[in-house]
Amino acid sequence: MTLQDILAEATARLDAAHLAYGHGTTNAHDEAAWLVLWRLGLPLDTDLNDQGNKPVKDADAEAVRELIVRRIETRKPAAYLTGEAWLQGVPFHVDERVIVPRSFIAELIAEGGFDAWLSPDTRHVLDLCTGNGSLAVLAAMAWPEIRVIGADISPDALAVAHKNVARHGLQDRITLLESDGLARCPGPWDLILCNPPYVNAGSMAVLPAEYRAEPEIALAGGDDGMDFVRTLFRDAPSRMSANAVMVLEIGNEKDHFEHAFPGLDVVWLSTSAGDEQLLLVTAESLRRFHA
Repeated sequence: MTLQDILAEATARLDAAHLAYGHGTTNAHDEAAWLVLWRLGLPLDTDLNDQGNKPVKDADAEAVRELIVRRIETRKPAAYLTGEAWLQGVPFHVDERVIVPRSFIAELIAEGGFDAWLSPDTRHVLDLCTGNGSLAVLAAMAWPEIRVIGADISPDALAVAHKNVARHGLQDRITLLESDGLARCPGPWDLILCNPPYVNAGSMAVLPAEYRAEPEIALAGGDDGMDFVRTLFRDAPSRMSANAVMVLEIGNEKDHFEHAFPGLDVVWLSTSAGDEQLLLVTAESLRRFHA
């Protein structure tokens, strides 16, 4: 059996199982490639066209089949089975204590998508709802002059984040803090990054099993998905510096967001998923909104 043979077999099995994707891949073939290469100990960037005829030992092929069966029977995201996820080409440890990192904020950090909104004096950055710490790490990598606080309400999530901060040697620039929202994050912050729980109750009720495998606390945002955001916007103005900005992810909740915050002046940021997933709001806009 060749690498291409076992990949084709794995793809067919995953496709027939009608799984849900979205935790690093979007289809059965890419998910199969991830699991096959990981199980065989091959780099994830292996050229499958060039290496497709590489022979696979029977024992290794059986190990791949067992992994594919686990993915199908447990309906857990592949990242939970491999213990690793990649964001903007950077590897991160993940397990079931955290959601699988996939924020489009990472894309804009890497591409400088909101650099024009930052002040030359931007130094103090808060990654709120840091989860496994991936956005904090990417921010520290992108802007060597900043210091980052990664905050989360979950001690379990912070334990995972500590692993990732250490993995990338950023202990001197990233501090992790347990906090319920901004309660222990007085600032003042020059930049707040936040991928909060924002899924509305109706959507939570019909999430596929792969998403229900993730910590509910990191996903559920109340009836309209805006519970956490309401508190954040209430508390943030007094904790932001004069020229500070906040970059917030709200997924598919734009309608609920605009209904919850009518008249709030925000900038919608373009990503590979469109221009309704992420927004930027200035400290000045938040202060005017609450005046």
